[in-house]
Amino acid sequence: MAFNLTRRKFLQSASLAAVALPLSKAIASETSVKRSALEAVGSFADETVVGGVCEMCFWRCQLVGKKRGDRLVKLEGNPKSIDNGTSICARGNAGVQLLYDPDRLKYPLKNVGERGDPKWKRISWEEALDECGAKLKEIKDKYGPQGLSMFPHGSTAKYPMHFMERTVGTHNVSEASFFQCRGIRDTAYIATIGKAPGEFVDMPNAKVILLLGGHFGENVHVSHIKRYIKGLQNGAKLIVVDPRYSASAAKSDVWVQIKPGTDTAFLLAIMNYLISNDKYDKDFIEEYGDGFEEFKKGIADWSLEKAAKECDIPAAQIKEVAELLASNAPNVSIHPGRHVSWYGNDFQRQRSLACLTGVLGAFYVKGGWVPAKNPKVGKVSWAKHDHGDEHNLNMNEEEEMLYPFTPPGTSTELIRDAALTGKPYPIKGCVIWGQNPIQTIPGQQKMKDVLKQMDFVMCVDVMPTDATMWADILLPEVSYLERYDYIKTGTQWDFADKQQQYISARMPLAAPMFERKDQVFITNEIAKRMGYEKDIPVQTVEEMVEKNLKVAGLSLAQLKKEDGIHIQDGKDPYTMPEDFEVLFYNEDIEDAGFPGVPTYIGVEQPPKGFARLLYGRVPVHTFNRTQNNVWLNKAMPDNPVWLNDETAAQIGLKDGDIVGFVNQDGIESRTTTTLKTTPGIRKDSVYMAHGYGSANPLMSVGINAGVDDQSLISKITIDPETGAHGMRNNFVKLIKDGKTLDIPATA
Repeated sequence: MAFNLTRRKFLQSASLAAVALPLSKAIASETSVKRSALEAVGSFADETVVGGVCEMCFWRCQLVGKKRGDRLVKLEGNPKSIDNGTSICARGNAGVQLLYDPDRLKYPLKNVGERGDPKWKRISWEEALDECGAKLKEIKDKYGPQGLSMFPHGSTAKYPMHFMERTVGTHNVSEASFFQCRGIRDTAYIATIGKAPGEFVDMPNAKVILLLGGHFGENVHVSHIKRYIKGLQNGAKLIVVDPRYSASAAKSDVWVQIKPGTDTAFLLAIMNYLISNDKYDKDFIEEYGDGFEEFKKGIADWSLEKAAKECDIPAAQIKEVAELLASNAPNVSIHPGRHVSWYGNDFQRQRSLACLTGVLGAFYVKGGWVPAKNPKVGKVSWAKHDHGDEHNLNMNEEEEMLYPFTPPGTSTELIRDAALTGKPYPIKGCVIWGQNPIQTIPGQQKMKDVLKQMDFVMCVDVMPTDATMWADILLPEVSYLERYDYIKTGTQWDFADKQQQYISARMPLAAPMFERKDQVFITNEIAKRMGYEKDIPVQTVEEMVEKNLKVAGLSLAQLKKEDGIHIQDGKDPYTMPEDFEVLFYNEDIEDAGFPGVPTYIGVEQPPKGFARLLYGRVPVHTFNRTQNNVWLNKAMPDNPVWLNDETAAQIGLKDGDIVGFVNQDGIESRTTTTLKTTPGIRKDSVYMAHGYGSANPLMSVGINAGVDDQSLISKITIDPETGAHGMRNNFVKLIKDGKTLDIPATA
């Protein structure tokens, strides 16, 4: 079914679901509602509670909750917020449905069946914690701390992650946010300008905005979208480079329908053209640039014509983009992107984006790259013990780093290879906390094999995701609406004349239900059972937040008095740091065996009869995390696959057909989805939204809804500098009525 959300439909489904909530047998069994949502008692909500910080996506908008009795009935943006303001997206609104989802994990569970095909037995917290502590300690004592691994994600995973890394001493920790999302971007920019870029380009004041694969409007992050829309309203020209006619491309002045995997060639040609035609910022480069002559020489062969042939786009269009950037420099927003793990040649592409910003002199200027100057808060965590690098999988026998520009943690592929081979050592314990590695990491069967060979697997989550099917012990965590934890800091999104900063802390908008616990309780109890009681840094999650706020001279009580958000004077964001420099040529990268100047590395092309599988986000879902949310499922129940309309006609398909997939390794999709035929996708590619097709039967809404694209990503490619996966190097054919259809070869 195609995307069909309208404001009226969303509000209708939301109101119907809100009415139905008190009828849920799972909720009614353990909670009492003072009065039904159907009863008319004056206003819709009797109380407004402050302190909410959303986590329906990672952007974490600031919230207030509307309560009737002890029931949360509505979420809104906090009017005091200078970040998202009163605005929240569809996902943010639907947080109420997550809170009361009857499929949520409620009690500690023990798997008395097989991993992957579990049979769950309810157990007490005491029994669950005893078993987790004993099993993890047993593995550590037998194999050393390196025998343990962890796959964390989200704000609640930080505290247990630091326990595993710093105190227990395992290096085998891999966050999806780094190794399947932004890690390559961060390390590439650090290697170029000395710091991670974030997403804070000054789009409201930009004259030109360049998005490389950034489909704003589909990945709705509210204050980010506000900056973007403000820039367009102020007259900024928009350049979108994307194989697909995305929501951003629909607003663009220039849409570059680039061949997937060739983005670096496109960027190198632009920079070579600017330098060759004396259209670059000489003053900026003279003052802040380093290695520019080596850089200039290294990209000199990238003519417009060479890049046009490689990228399958007109040379005139590359020139048009270059001229548009040059004529509006330095007030141009070269966006660093967010999810950048694409083709396995991504470090060089991200280096190119940073260098292009430098060529245009667009650092620390209005409309350019301007990092937020956020207030300082504390970071209470576990003490770091000296465990050395002896068991760091990223170090070879010669004590050289295999991936010298790796993000924090250890490459998921290194962990999986060691677990499966036992070399250089066995990995026999796994903690999965808020991450779904079955649906985030290429090679789904490989991940299952890794979990099968473990002696013990522990999962902590809010919902029963596909990964939780592989747990021995499954622990229910409180949701973001029921806990203290995350402290959000930032600056106002529009960089107004008066600079302001904010500090907010997540505070519960509703009381926890059933037997769900927070991350500090769970981690501390396991730490005690593993013999680390003396290392526990705080006794409660509230204590952790209080200590972190104290650094800023604040407390939870003070924040509550200030409606959940403390606002203070900020700092001029356009002040150039004295030590700032752009390393156009980086000698350290070259010494490590990689190109010191950004370099294009080609990728494998689709075999005959196949198209490249591309994927991305949609505005009403955050990948798999929201698939069981009945309001959001109502808005978009499956993930239609985009296929070029001319290609579809050639192979006898029409819009709305039901199709499945088979990839280059012969792996077929378990489920099917609908077909969207459109001229807005290249003929060598297909596209679908990521996160659908859950296999866990405990997800009564999300199970088998749409196609799990991750199951088709079986070809594993690795970015050589960082060790992060390339996620868009797999190819598919379509299946209709049991017949496999070749996708015609393109010129």
